Amino acid sequence: MKQSLKWLCLVFGLAFVAPGWGQVEDKGVTRLPEPAHDGNVAVERAIKQRRTIRSFQAKALSFTQLSQLLWSAQGITDEAYRFRAAPSAGALYPLDVYAVVGDRGVAGLESGVYRYNPASHSLKLIRTGDRRQEVAIASLAQMWMAEAPVIFVITSEYERIMGKYGDRGIRYAHIEVGHVGQNIFLQAGALGLGAGIVGAFHDEEVAKAIGAPAVHRPLIVMPVGHKK
Repeated sequence: MKQSLKWLCLVFGLAFVAPGWGQVEDKGVTRLPEPAHDGNVAVERAIKQRRTIRSFQAKALSFTQLSQLLWSAQGITDEAYRFRAAPSAGALYPLDVYAVVGDRGVAGLESGVYRYNPASHSLKLIRTGDRRQEVAIASLAQMWMAEAPVIFVITSEYERIMGKYGDRGIRYAHIEVGHVGQNIFLQAGALGLGAGIVGAFHDEEVAKAIGAPAVHRPLIVMPVGHKK
């Protein structure tokens, strides 16, 4: 059965993910644990306590925390219609989330750059090794970012949305990334973590650091970790 599923995934270009989160398949796909849909922190309190953090402890995130953060950014919230955590014009979803994981940044996960797949709630390894300093240098040498165990880079493929909305789609993508950024802020706070946000960077250099294709334009960079 498993071999048959793999064969079908190869034929139709789908990402095969084996049962059991944390397992790594031949193509570098790691399944994440299922996200929680209820928490112990009220949304009002998360909003009130939200702050931009620029100083982090050298303490790893757990797999569960990483999973929850990624789900809050772009995870599936409606299995029937495949709607995601952040609203998107025409449900076209032009954004992608990359996780730059540092050395010992996430317990049980090797350092590298990963691309989040909302459909399978999994990570695809894009580049190996700790790339946090590369991202920080590309962000006008804001080296405090490299202290965070994980740096999220959110990109947009404008063509996905401009096909329907034309140039207006660029604005819609920028609205959407604001929703995603706030979701990450609030989810980080609810988990007892802190998040920063950076918009000053060289687009091409950030894209190169994370191994993104040319059509993925970086919009915001968000370091996340335990607050000092």
